[in-house]
Amino acid sequence: MKMIIDGKKVDSVSKETFDVIAPATGEVIDSVPKATAEDIDIAVTAAVKGQKIWAKVPISEKAEILYRFIDIVEENKESLAQTLCAENGKPIREARAEIGNIKAGFSGFIEHAKHYYGTIIPPGTEAGQAHHMQLVTREPIGVVACIIPFNFPCDLYDQKVAPALMMGNAAIVLPSSDNPLTLMKLTEMLTEAGVPDGVVQCVTAPGAVKDAAVSDPRVHLVTLTGSTEVGIGTAKIAAENLTHTALELGGNDAFILLDDGDVDLAVEEMIWGRMYNTGQVCCASKRFLVHNSLKDEFAQKAVARIKQLKMGDPKEEDTEISCLINEKAAIKVEKEVQHTVDQGGRIILGGKRNGAFYEPTVITDVPKTADVAKDMEIFGPVVPIIGFDTDEEAIEIANNSIFGLSSCVFTRDQKRAFKVARAMEAGGAVINGASFFRPFELPFGGWKHSGIGTEGVMSTFNEMTRVKNIILKNIVD
Repeated sequence: MKMIIDGKKVDSVSKETFDVIAPATGEVIDSVPKATAEDIDIAVTAAVKGQKIWAKVPISEKAEILYRFIDIVEENKESLAQTLCAENGKPIREARAEIGNIKAGFSGFIEHAKHYYGTIIPPGTEAGQAHHMQLVTREPIGVVACIIPFNFPCDLYDQKVAPALMMGNAAIVLPSSDNPLTLMKLTEMLTEAGVPDGVVQCVTAPGAVKDAAVSDPRVHLVTLTGSTEVGIGTAKIAAENLTHTALELGGNDAFILLDDGDVDLAVEEMIWGRMYNTGQVCCASKRFLVHNSLKDEFAQKAVARIKQLKMGDPKEEDTEISCLINEKAAIKVEKEVQHTVDQGGRIILGGKRNGAFYEPTVITDVPKTADVAKDMEIFGPVVPIIGFDTDEEAIEIANNSIFGLSSCVFTRDQKRAFKVARAMEAGGAVINGASFFRPFELPFGGWKHSGIGTEGVMSTFNEMTRVKNIILKNIVD
């Protein structure tokens, strides 16, 4: 496949390419251009020009174009799902669900844009301002660099590209090198739908080459979803030009099961909140804090329930859990599990790797001093169980982390639930459900090292625009 730059399908300036590998089989799916800093410079130049044209297009016309895009996606949804399944390794049913989310995500931002109004401060609201009318408006921020991770490429495309375009910005999509193909296809579909040249582009820039977009002073916002390490590095580069950043970063979400919690419900939510996408979810529940009176029961039922999952080829219709994004990622999980065992944990299920596949693993007797109980985020299907005796101890363990993306608590007592939820130092707290909860409407974001800013229909437009005040001075007698 080729990149989309300035409305055209192009190779990189260097003519170099790299292969996209199916993680489940190791087979080459396709090759894509290996973009250089020069390619990014060309894309930014086109974006600056295209954005000025796009900003003048009425919201209603932008909506029509993006709705045409949705129609094109619907016509090609199975092909897109198969591509996503192959390059990402996620089960085909999950791939179809993610492609299905494009309609929900884009339409949510489209409709909200129609009602994203300005504000008038009436004359006389403030003493001495009786003769002036103050209009508070929002203007496009300009060129937006959208750095998108491998784990939910389409969902994050929806969260970044749709609001950028509806607010009159140009979007430069920088996908993960592990699986750029689906996003390249989506960008082609946006151009087919009628988005003007330069307004949306997809540049397959490996690793640090993306920094060329971050450091370009013509880029006005960098919206990134990725690791905390990468996010901090990106923020440092962006700071050189005071470029705005919106960062959704790592998480090590605490899953708290209090002594009166429903164990069966907690186990089912663990399946949803930890095994989905083979555990490669930023806001997955990753630290399982279980009251000591329920710890053995939870562990036994968790093992029994996980054993029911069908692990295998992501293309098979009945596969429920598959491989990680690549073998390197699986090796990392393998080392982190061993490290947890070295620190006192005991494996009661799984713990074995085969290429990019890593078995769902349950580790019990994990001490609260272990790295996984604090800041070691395991990005895979691993359930470390940490015991506690009191609500206060559970809260202390949960908050003893540099991360604060999301969290959850299970209890039949709503007063206890709200007390724990409010005490959690995280951007979200789910009561009687796993922390993996991110509908498009919600302003999703983390505290501490889990990020800056929020994404969602309710809040992203604030990130994608700048405030402009227009004053009608002495307009009122």
